[in-house]
Amino acid sequence: MRKRKKGRKLSRKSGPRKALKISLASNFFLHEKIKTTEARAKEIRPLVEKFITMAKKGDIATIRHLRRFFFPKLVKKLVAEIAPRYKERAGGYTRILKLGLRSLDGAKMAIIELI
Repeated sequence: MRKRKKGRKLSRKSGPRKALKISLASNFFLHEKIKTTEARAKEIRPLVEKFITMAKKGDIATIRHLRRFFFPKLVKKLVAEIAPRYKERAGGYTRILKLGLRSLDGAKMAIIELI
């Protein structure tokens, strides 16, 4: 039984799993839309939404915190371009569109994008 275990393992140990999530999130912010597996999309959605909510503040402490995860150019884009779009919105900044199965291995594919 699962017993309140949060999140997915994505067939990785904790270090590579964290690196994968940050890499997917940075690519998501860079392109504002990515095509990935459904499990990965569902896994990065809360992470991405927390980063956008933090970036809406726009103060120096938030910028320094975001630089722990992303490179400075991406932090600037997140704070200056992406976050101001959602000033009036309380949450729910992303949408996951299910695509179907990948032909090679049958994995469920999805697109995660900004609304």
